Amino acid sequence: MPRRPRAREAPDTAAAFVRLRRLTPGGPEHERVRREIIEAWLPMSERISRRFRDRGETAADLRQVAALALVKAVDNYDPELGHAFPSYAVPAITGGLQRHFRDFVSTVRVPRHLQHACSVLREARAALEQELRAAPTAADLAAVTGMSETDVREGLRAESTQRTRLLEDYGSASGPSPADTMGGADGALDLVLDRQAVRPLLAALPERERRVLYLRYFEDRTQKDIGAVLGVSQMHVSRILTRALGSLRRALTAGEGEVGDRTGSGCVGGRLAAPGAAVTRSRPR
Repeated sequence: MPRRPRAREAPDTAAAFVRLRRLTPGGPEHERVRREIIEAWLPMSERISRRFRDRGETAADLRQVAALALVKAVDNYDPELGHAFPSYAVPAITGGLQRHFRDFVSTVRVPRHLQHACSVLREARAALEQELRAAPTAADLAAVTGMSETDVREGLRAESTQRTRLLEDYGSASGPSPADTMGGADGALDLVLDRQAVRPLLAALPERERRVLYLRYFEDRTQKDIGAVLGVSQMHVSRILTRALGSLRRALTAGEGEVGDRTGSGCVGGRLAAPGAAVTRSRPR
């Protein structure tokens, strides 16, 4: 059974890997040995995940990504090739973390050379902050890394794209945040297509039906009030609305531009436009 390492001590799993390859995959003994190897090397994957801290991802997520990469490395490692497991696993885990940032964390995809520059600058900045007890300047970073100050500034700008902040974070307690100045979604935009589709259908209705629809949906009158205006009963108004809305609904469903054989033109007082709610059934009020 492989021994779990202390601190940075590497576990001895060479014999366990040889045994693992001889066992039938999926069997209970194979799974037990595989689990023991993974648990023995978990501290190494956690150490590698800490190299990627302070880059916009939680420590728990980084440990999970590193552990998954470790599992894949254990499954794919072949001890017969003669290489030590860490020489295979460390690049595999590091690559898994880098791909995680590339595919799921980074806000903007940056060129590969800038990704390398960001990694170099991150390590150099951490070392200089401990040495100088202050934030290093671009000149300090350039002297340590051998990069020009222009390349250092470009790398620092590229690194900032890997971290996002909420707009609310830029506000102050005494003033509005940028999010407060942004407009919201206009609910009326959803009605644009409906209005444009209904407009020619309304124009094809007889004048009386257009007028009833106008009074009902634009002036929000009750059927009783409309009946008083037209000199008809409330029940008759209800039938007119039912007939008009049914014609509109059938025409919209069929994709036609006119309502059956009904003809007509113009609008009531030149004011009638297609109401967004004109295709809903009206209830007597």
